[in-house]
Amino acid sequence: MNFLIYLIVGGIAGWLASIVMKRDGQQGIILNVIVGIIGGFLGGFLLPMVGLGLGGGTLGFLVTAFIGAVVLLLIVNLVTRGRAT
Repeated sequence: MNFLIYLIVGGIAGWLASIVMKRDGQQGIILNVIVGIIGGFLGGFLLPMVGLGLGGGTLGFLVTAFIGAVVLLLIVNLVTRGRAT
């Protein structure tokens, strides 16, 4: 059951990050879920390194995945377009 919750929360985080990074029109729901889940792993790795521990639970995972997904999309934008915006 937790796996399904992580997919839903990852999808929401990926979708929100794609809206913030203005890539929503280029991504489908599957890519949003993938970006959100990878963003969750990336955020879970990076945030403790800078001293931010958001705790557990669904809300903590959502915020962590959102921050990680934004960082991931920023990296993708840098690689594909050569600029961060």
